[in-house]
Amino acid sequence: MAAGGGKIDPMHQFEVQTIWDGFSIGGHQIAFTNSALWMCVTVVALVVFMLGGLKRDLVPGRWQMAVEGSAKFIDNMLAANVGPEGKRYVPYVFSLFMFILFANILGLLPLGVVGVHPFTFTSHFTITGVLAIMSFSIVLIVGFWRHGLHFFSLFVPHGTPVWLLPLIPLIELVSFMVRPFSLALRLFVAMTAGHVLLEVLSGFVINSNNAGIGLGIGVGIPSFLLMIGIAALEVLVAAIQAYVFALLTSLYINDAVNLH
Repeated sequence: MAAGGGKIDPMHQFEVQTIWDGFSIGGHQIAFTNSALWMCVTVVALVVFMLGGLKRDLVPGRWQMAVEGSAKFIDNMLAANVGPEGKRYVPYVFSLFMFILFANILGLLPLGVVGVHPFTFTSHFTITGVLAIMSFSIVLIVGFWRHGLHFFSLFVPHGTPVWLLPLIPLIELVSFMVRPFSLALRLFVAMTAGHVLLEVLSGFVINSNNAGIGLGIGVGIPSFLLMIGIAALEVLVAAIQAYVFALLTSLYINDAVNLH
């Protein structure tokens, strides 16, 4: 939170800051930033979550049930959307889903009360863009590996009238190429908007409290209560956005595998 003259900048929380200058390669500085730090924290948290749930107890505990349930959830989703061949893509989609989910939730933790400021790196289009490009690349690799040049038939839907053949493939191609952009933009916008709203409401609470007891009661308390509701909603949004990203990835993989 950056404040100056009573003003709070809601965009300050998205600023990428250098923690370690790192080293230079070809004249380009490779630095370790707060974004990279929270990616590492997310990976560590995810590894701990997975290791703690892989006990294989006959009577599973809650932790083991959470891990197995998450894996089964993704397995069912790919089975429903891709079919029997979807199992080979479970490791990737599961990793993608859990990484985004953990990143979103860690960015919402109220760690500021102990002096730690979480950084939601999924609120940066560069990060969500890389994740989307990874999924899109897998779709292209799978599509051409399985079908060769026949993969281009994806751009000519079955039943297309002959007189529309010059137009429909172009429209389908544009729609296909926009997929990674829309995939990245959806997650980026959802996470950014929620954090901005929470920051604005926190500004109302702080400034109204500083302005006096009247505004503190009339503006600060309602804003604080609204913050609680928005924070709860953001937890739901964090899970939904991870699910949507994984779901769309599975649907795109289905197009590459089955060429509908």
